[in-house]
Amino acid sequence: MTAKPPPFRLVAFDMDGTLVDVISSWAEVHRHFHDNNDEALRAFMADEIDDVEFTRRDLAVWQRHKPDISRSDLVEILSRVPMMPGARELFRALKERGVHTAIVSGGLDVLAERLQRELGVDTVLANGFEMEDGGRIVRGVIRVPVKQKERVLRELQTSLGVGPEVTASVGNSEIDVGLFRASRVGIAFAPDDDYVRRHATNVVEERDLRRLIPMLLP
Repeated sequence: MTAKPPPFRLVAFDMDGTLVDVISSWAEVHRHFHDNNDEALRAFMADEIDDVEFTRRDLAVWQRHKPDISRSDLVEILSRVPMMPGARELFRALKERGVHTAIVSGGLDVLAERLQRELGVDTVLANGFEMEDGGRIVRGVIRVPVKQKERVLRELQTSLGVGPEVTASVGNSEIDVGLFRASRVGIAFAPDDDYVRRHATNVVEERDLRRLIPMLLP
């Protein structure tokens, strides 16, 4: 008789395109200013620049439009980002079962912190900025190198004393496949492409996080 797998103790989530219904929190700020950083994105995906330089170029775009842009500006802009349907119900169910929840995202920490307040997320790991005394943004802070999510999740597992066998992860893009590698179950949620689907143990095409409840809490 096959042994029943242990219940999950940790579920790690990507944020952009997974917990919120926008492709990128960084791109949402660009959209606010009616601008983009497409060339830097291309260079980053081609490994021509690193996370620090990518972030510097993002900030430079915003500062063209608002030289004194501050963290409070980002909070205001991202306050309008819609949460993915079913997020509240999913996190309520996980909390009731005592599962530790985490956001592991290359997105903006101000949005991740909003989700932490509204959903009760236990741990938030996302990227942000250093500010001057007056609140003006001066440089980026990289906590989650976008292409190193597996390493970040494994470090979190170590700090919590949990292993991959009791970890699940949820993401939508190729950079989330690293999360899947560090998890017993990796769920491709509304995946971007077939690469993500192939590397996941489960696939949910419908953009409703409630569909994850029976997978994470059988």
